[in-house]
Amino acid sequence: MEFARWLEVASGTLLVLLTIYDVFKSVVLPRPAINKFVFVRQLFLASWRLWKWISERLNPVRREGWLATFGPVLAIIMFAVWALLFIIGYGLMIDGLREEMRPVPGDFWESIYFSAGTLVPLSYGDFVPEGVLARLATVAESATGVGVAALAITLLFSLYESFQRREELVVTLDALAGAPPSGLQMLETAAELDLRPKLASTFDEWRDWMAAVLESHLAYPILFYFRSSHDNEAWLNSFGAVMDAATLVISTLDGEAEGSARLTLTIGKHLVEDMSWFFGFTQSQDVGVDPSEFDEAYDRLKKSGYRCRPRDAAWEDFSRIRARYASALNQSAKRFAIIPAQWIGDRSYIPHQSGRGRVRRVGR
Repeated sequence: MEFARWLEVASGTLLVLLTIYDVFKSVVLPRPAINKFVFVRQLFLASWRLWKWISERLNPVRREGWLATFGPVLAIIMFAVWALLFIIGYGLMIDGLREEMRPVPGDFWESIYFSAGTLVPLSYGDFVPEGVLARLATVAESATGVGVAALAITLLFSLYESFQRREELVVTLDALAGAPPSGLQMLETAAELDLRPKLASTFDEWRDWMAAVLESHLAYPILFYFRSSHDNEAWLNSFGAVMDAATLVISTLDGEAEGSARLTLTIGKHLVEDMSWFFGFTQSQDVGVDPSEFDEAYDRLKKSGYRCRPRDAAWEDFSRIRARYASALNQSAKRFAIIPAQWIGDRSYIPHQSGRGRVRRVGR
């Protein structure tokens, strides 16, 4: 076999092996990896930029619906790109081994046709491998096609299962924290409905939620782009509201579920740190809340019946704790084009709809 044919076989084999490695790292290996989506990462990032660019030119009513299609569509495109890479890789191998095929493929595109039919598989028998190497390549590609199909089905079920588990608590938080959610609103509602003793169990539930999101979303980063299915809801806002509520409990309130709040903040900061690492967010000590906004929150908590620590000491602890996660939270909201909420994202957005049907203004 001439050198060019061997080069085709070697190139095809290398492409197939690299794609298998990428599929393994991205789907099979259940742990975070910074270099996931080796082949499709640039397409993934470019597609999101295009999606956001289009969304900014849509009617606000249609914007969320458009952005919500990104995650599911890209999950399908991801497997389509891998399938295309396999077809090209095996096509190069078959083209290099064309003398072992009957009839001999006329050109590279006929080899690609045979490769595509084998991967699906939909071979009509118009080309038959007769040599040992050609037969091995054909069997390997057929097995690869079955494996990729099985992985695609398994991953989609896994993604939607993780999505549904994530959204259960997001939906239930509406009644307590409003929509978009607010940590301050969460504490006010708990006081109004005499649910202050339940704050600890709420923090415990959300600590489990954060641990689940930490594992699932870093193992499969495309989940970050799966948006909540209800208006004025976003998993990131709900997460931020619980973090802010825990921060207020620790820094400002006296004797309200502090232990559970501290444990929740610990897991939450772990999630924020790993998101910053994965997406390359810049580190900042910005609190994200003005002293005047904190003063207003402090007054509202006292009016709700909470015992509060001295104002200056409370602000000092609040700003120190919130600075550990506020910057990454706001960068995440910007990256994912999340609807703004109190103290999260673009707070020039005014309406804040409470879970009990009132319309309030942020920073009232």
